[in-house]
Amino acid sequence: MSTKGGRNSSWSRLKPVKQDIFEEMGLRSKGDKQLLDYKTQESFYNKIVERYLIFAADARRGDELDRKLARLNIAQDNANRDAAPTTLTVPNPADLINGKPDTNELDAITMGMRKLREGIVASKRIDDFSIQAYIFCIRLSILLKHWESYHPAMRHLLQVMHPKHPLSSTELQEFAAYQVLDLACRQSDLAKAYSIRLALGLRDPKVDEVLKAIAHDNYFLFWKVKREVDGYKAKIMEFAGEEMKLHALKSIGKTYLSIELDSLEQLTDSSWSVLTEASELILFMIMTIDELWSLSA
Repeated sequence: MSTKGGRNSSWSRLKPVKQDIFEEMGLRSKGDKQLLDYKTQESFYNKIVERYLIFAADARRGDELDRKLARLNIAQDNANRDAAPTTLTVPNPADLINGKPDTNELDAITMGMRKLREGIVASKRIDDFSIQAYIFCIRLSILLKHWESYHPAMRHLLQVMHPKHPLSSTELQEFAAYQVLDLACRQSDLAKAYSIRLALGLRDPKVDEVLKAIAHDNYFLFWKVKREVDGYKAKIMEFAGEEMKLHALKSIGKTYLSIELDSLEQLTDSSWSVLTEASELILFMIMTIDELWSLSA
């Protein structure tokens, strides 16, 4: 029974709706001011890390996280075409399985990282926490091949944060290498890559070899280095992979009348099933056949 001036007694027994903090927090660029508060930033960052760790732990087999991350990359390609930094497993293309990409959780984490970064930038916060948060966001975004996230974050870290709150020498070398590789592999801007390499004092022989391989179209060196570098660098190098693969196919076609399948897969860093799915390979084979017929005529 309801009481005078009050509510039905059953009303008080209803459980309050549990709201997801990832949905509750908004983007500063859209007018939300919650993440301007330092304590809120730190709490939200911990929630992001916690949510990622739960997502990673949910994969019972060691390669399940690899599959989910790699499947997220496929979905993105089809659409467009105080916590320590977490060590993330790098996706292995050999582990890909068929099925609907499970991207909801990673999408929520990616959006959460964007909200946090916007809050940090808007609050003009530059300290140990903000740098730690940016480092985590950049590393995870690189593994997702989500350059829309890691590219602006990396520029802010190196150009705005580092001059005011210097990174350690190890951190500076790490993120300078990522920026140089992004310029060379994704943006195809070798001149700027060499310029940034000099400006940031990058000393990384593997990055130098990547720049050399791209400058000279040395696909053999490119794949060799890609197998030797860490997962973050290898992920950025994937942006130049298709162009290097196509150049390798053209070079092989002009040099050999026939080639062993194992050698072809090694020189292109791709399995035959992947190569046969590429439209460029089909066009290349047609062009090569036409050239052979013209020579024999």
